[in-house]
Order: sequence, then structure tokens, then C-alpha cells
Amino acid sequence: MTTFAKDIVEEFLRIIMIPDPVAARAFVSPQMRIRFTGAREMRDPTECSAFNAGRYKWVKKRFEQTDVVAGETAHEAIVYNIGTLYGEWPDGTPFEGNRYVDRYVVVEGKIVQMDVWNDSAERMLLRAGLCEPWQIQP
Repeated sequence: MTTFAKDIVEEFLRIIMIPDPVAARAFVSPQMRIRFTGAREMRDPTECSAFNAGRYKWVKKRFEQTDVVAGETAHEAIVYNIGTLYGEWPDGTPFEGNRYVDRYVVVEGKIVQMDVWNDSAERMLLRAGLCEPWQIQP
């Protein structure tokens, strides 16, 4: 399942970053649970795209690596995808190098859980002048 689970996650990410959240549903279970940074709960890829549309003018992921955790079975695998985000803030200011880590649980070929962490909130604090520049890289 290692290659299979990795391919599922990477194709899901490719499609949702188009963004085409409706097509991304083909890779997820109807019982999918999504948790974004800040413990934001979602259930459907369309909610991810709507959240991103409110936070960014546009955003894409640059994959650095995708790892399947040791101990996967033909039934279940845990997959991590890490890299950086790039795009534009709502005001059109470009950004890049925004680190992210996504964790997926793939069961019987479908994503049932997705956890997302990234530096966007900290970068927003910096842009708002609510933290010192030396604390966060722009």
C-alpha cells in the first residue's frame, strides 16, 4: 500500500490545489474528518477550498517529500506530506517558503482523515505588526 497511499495523497493535493474540490472528493471517504491549523474542523474538500479562498488570493503547495509511516498495511496507512506554500495574500502581496505539514490517514484507498499545519497565522501576525520580525521569517 506504500506507493498506493502516497499516490492517493499526492493526487488529492494536486487536484485540490487547482482548486477542484469536487474532483478531489474521489479520493476521500464520505466520513472524512479534516482539521486545519487552529483546530478548524471540516468534513469536505469544498470547505478546505472555501477556507483557503478567504485566507489567500491564491495558494499552491510545493512538495518537498511524502512519507508513508512504517507499519502500514494493505488496509491502512498514515502519510505525511511536507513542503512550502507559495501564492498571494488577499491584497496581492506574493509569499513563498511558508512551511506546512499535512498528515493523512488512508483506509482502503480513501483518505479518512487530514490534519493540516502551516506558518500562515504567524506570517499574518508579522504582517499586522503583532510580533517582532526576528521571531518569524517573512
